[in-house]
Amino acid sequence: MGDVAVIVPTMRRPDSLRRALASLFAQTGVSGRLDAIIVVDNDPAGTAETTVAQLSPFSPCRLIYRHEPRPGVATARNAGLSMTKAPLIAFLDDDEAASPGWLAELLQAQAGTGSDVVFGPIAGRVPDDTGWPTPYLERFFGREGPTQTGLIEYSYGCGNSLMVRASALPGPAPFDAAADQSGGEDDVLFAALKARGGRFGWAADAWVEEFAPPHRATMRYALARAFAFGQGPSQTAAKAGDPLGVLRWMAIGVGQTGVWGLAALALTVINHPSRAQLMDRTARGLGKVFWMKGFEPHFYGARELARLDRTAPVSPSAA
Repeated sequence: MGDVAVIVPTMRRPDSLRRALASLFAQTGVSGRLDAIIVVDNDPAGTAETTVAQLSPFSPCRLIYRHEPRPGVATARNAGLSMTKAPLIAFLDDDEAASPGWLAELLQAQAGTGSDVVFGPIAGRVPDDTGWPTPYLERFFGREGPTQTGLIEYSYGCGNSLMVRASALPGPAPFDAAADQSGGEDDVLFAALKARGGRFGWAADAWVEEFAPPHRATMRYALARAFAFGQGPSQTAAKAGDPLGVLRWMAIGVGQTGVWGLAALALTVINHPSRAQLMDRTARGLGKVFWMKGFEPHFYGARELARLDRTAPVSPSAA
């Protein structure tokens, strides 16, 4: 048995799942270390089971299917963890494809830095007909970091990461299910890890590509996500019982909203393409101010399932 398992949460995206799994099957430099690839199907109908069964003969290690019918990103991650005892856990989202040396680079960076969590860079990909926001959206769905592998002072999201289970993923359900619909479960997890003295690392060559589907490759979706990202610091401070921290982040948000909002307005008047980035910064500032319950956008879980149900093709028998 190897010492690392890869968890891939998915919800009714068979083509993306096939691409993600094919990239994991093609990993190099990890002979003997990969214990299992765990697909967590977050669709109540269990639609990913067929895909996993079809691809199982091609997997270089155990390919485990876990059905978690309660939709939610945190619940799905916890379900994946329950299927393995591997001491090292990597996460790849179902809309991502890993480069051949991805896992080997993460493992090497973790061993070299002694970090509890290692993150890697992401190249964002959007449909060809996205239009003027394309450069911004590619950056938005991507991830940039240092040019060299080493320790870093901040965290990113779970997608494209490797974690030491004993220190970074305490208990049977380390991801907060309260974030099932809105996301941000990783922010809370990593804030708690940092408070315990945990260390973050960066693997400069652990590349993955993230493919944004058409319904997400829009300014409306990106700005809603930016608003949610902005809520993170204020919400984390509130959960930590730090009212002064909340007030500090809200004050920062007011300043960001005012400065970047005016700049975004000016560039919008002249249709300058840089307005997209300034709109993003404005949305993040607003998120710091309006972080309270009731303002959280919902992107995952039940909301995503409802969108899939609305857009599903109608079968002839149901017409």
